[in-house]
Amino acid sequence: MNRLSNEKSPYLRHSAEQKIDWYPWSEKAFQRAKEEDKPVFLSTGAVWCHWCHVMAKECFENSEIVELLNENYICIKLDRDERPDIDRRFQQAAVAMGSGGGWPLSMFLTPDKKPFFGGTYFPPEDSQGSPGFKKILRTVMEFYKTKRGDVDQYTQKLTNYLKPDKLISGEIGISMVDIVINDMLSESDAQNGGFGTAPKFQMPGAMEFLINHYCIAEKKSIKTVITNTLNAMAKGGFHDQIGEGFHRYSTDEAWIIPHFEKMADDNAWLLRNYIDAYSVFGDACFRAVAEGIIRFIREVLSDPEGCFYASQDADVTPDDEGGYFTWTDEEFKSVLNSEEYEILPMHLFHERGAMRHDRSKKVLYIAMDIQIIAEKTGKDIKTVSEIVNAGKNKLLRKRKTRETPFIDKTFYTSINCMLITSYLKAFRVIRDNALREFALKSLERIVAMHFAGNELLHTYGVKAVLDDYIYLTEAFVNAYEVTSDSFYLNQADRLMELCTKRFWDENEGGFFDTDEEVLGIRLKGIEDIPHPSANSLGILLLLKLYHLTGKDEYLRHSEKALKIFASRAKGMGIHSGYYFCALDAYFHQLKLTIHSAPDSELAKTALSLFSPYTSIAYGDERGYVLPCVKTECYEPLTTTEEIRTFLMGRRG
Repeated sequence: MNRLSNEKSPYLRHSAEQKIDWYPWSEKAFQRAKEEDKPVFLSTGAVWCHWCHVMAKECFENSEIVELLNENYICIKLDRDERPDIDRRFQQAAVAMGSGGGWPLSMFLTPDKKPFFGGTYFPPEDSQGSPGFKKILRTVMEFYKTKRGDVDQYTQKLTNYLKPDKLISGEIGISMVDIVINDMLSESDAQNGGFGTAPKFQMPGAMEFLINHYCIAEKKSIKTVITNTLNAMAKGGFHDQIGEGFHRYSTDEAWIIPHFEKMADDNAWLLRNYIDAYSVFGDACFRAVAEGIIRFIREVLSDPEGCFYASQDADVTPDDEGGYFTWTDEEFKSVLNSEEYEILPMHLFHERGAMRHDRSKKVLYIAMDIQIIAEKTGKDIKTVSEIVNAGKNKLLRKRKTRETPFIDKTFYTSINCMLITSYLKAFRVIRDNALREFALKSLERIVAMHFAGNELLHTYGVKAVLDDYIYLTEAFVNAYEVTSDSFYLNQADRLMELCTKRFWDENEGGFFDTDEEVLGIRLKGIEDIPHPSANSLGILLLLKLYHLTGKDEYLRHSEKALKIFASRAKGMGIHSGYYFCALDAYFHQLKLTIHSAPDSELAKTALSLFSPYTSIAYGDERGYVLPCVKTECYEPLTTTEEIRTFLMGRRG
């Protein structure tokens, strides 16, 4: 009996027709495991996940595997987007077992929820010296039956290992920032942009930290890493060259072949990076990429009534990875006219974009710049640009006739609020009122659906985790900054008070990821994996709210958290990017009190000019802006030019 057909999660419902006796995560499943003395097989994944679909087709529709699972195990299916708290703990268990992390995650548990074996994707049969899922199912069952003492001993050791180490408070200083800047620069890839080797993730927290600190230090080496990375990502197949927006990550060092799923949270953070980089460097290409992200989100991941969907699937079918997004030469010929076919393959169609499973299918990426094409063909740049744009529009229209990948229309509080904040940040720079209106409409709707009394939900029927509280608080703060409406500031203050009450560690400091133990553990992370840690963003918000409300406890909490995570953050390089945003903000926070209406030129100028670690407050409409750093305030700024001069003067 498969019990998934009535679940809210699209991922679980996608498994509802399988002949496996699936349970959703529930006490009933574990109670049955105890009664029948069977181990639990837990499969956790997501509706956007290519390899989850592959394993589902290869294994969960295989009659022999279905029989092995139903006879010997209690089977549970978990959506990692719906229950990130549970998934996070089992991911850590998988890493501790030496099998790495990722999705699908395949874990074997005792009836009391303790893991004793696991991995990620398993093929049905033995392959290249590694056991297949059939053999694993038989071996694990035999081990569980005959070595119960070993199972119990191992699970206890693993459970103890997963419990977080005690953190010891350290000293903080501005010199820490210089050290981590050097660490990040040493991790950067000068040839391909980004950091480290394949697979490559965008690491938006590190990028935001570098952009912010460049405005303080203006070091050429920092600018080089920022611009190289943003340009390389924008030119790669990691960036959808005709449909815009970004895929989840790059499988190669050069950002050419992506994992094709498109995630709302990834695009939210990349929108921030590109809009900030445009503000700082004035590069029109960065603005164009940011506006492309907005178009993708509006057309694919937005509900017209307000709020944002969670993701777009990687594939239409697991047999054709990236099939919706890739092209053959024959398809190019059939869609483009002769002039376009002369130019577009030079620009976007290259052998390095060939898919591994079918080399005739190519990921489009910018293999040759328009200027070089103009030189090679003898055409002027304007003509080549027009041909490219016309050809890309034809390709996009043709692609829209294909069967499209599944859109997960679940509303998650954290993901919605990431995008709300990103939209409001973009509005401040490009002054598109539609962004502001949709963001505020979405904020109102997500609050109406998920925040009643003092109870916040992650999604329907699932209580909130730390990320939901933090990102909703950030959205309220940003809504206040663009509207001057004190309602939003009061809501941010109220929510942060709830957050510290429920998640703050009174002993050490810092925020736990859940308000109570999950699987016997409360985690307190600072790593950006890959988007910024909620703890780090929480510290930044504590600092902002201290400046906006004057509440000393917010400053004390931020200082305590910075100190407790200091030792851990020092050794994490790019994965501690947002912690160092918070630390940098602690030393450089600026408060601008706008004594003018939010639609005045003074306010618009103050809002639109990029200045790192700046809090916006509003006062009486006396026609000036008052800048303050810590306890020192400067002369009031009465003209837009004075505001511009002051903010630009903070650099370097």
